[in-house]
Amino acid sequence: MIGRLHSIVLDCPDAEKLAEFYVGLTGLEWADSDGYWVTLKGTDGHPRLCFQSVANYQPPQWPDPALPQQAHLDVEVDDIQEAEQAVLRLGATLLRGGGGRSHGFRVYADPVGHPFCLVWGQD
Repeated sequence: MIGRLHSIVLDCPDAEKLAEFYVGLTGLEWADSDGYWVTLKGTDGHPRLCFQSVANYQPPQWPDPALPQQAHLDVEVDDIQEAEQAVLRLGATLLRGGGGRSHGFRVYADPVGHPFCLVWGQD
């Protein structure tokens, strides 16, 4: 082993605003912020989730290979119907062209365009 996963970092136009979305999505707690970088605490050995404000942010356009997703998160849920309504209320957008009602995952975009999946029934 060369190292351990420490942080997952997402570039975005406003780190604090996007961190608020992910607090609502994951339940992670706010650790610190300097206005340009926000860290959410990792739990039980899981990595931190961080957000970095960048100028001229260009969101991915899933599934367009010209602006690829670069990375995404899978968030396991017990009840997809309930979870979907909750993420949509937080500001997520359902993306077409991946997953579906019977495939065990659905693809969404966070408020600034990062794709993520809600997954269920995964082994």
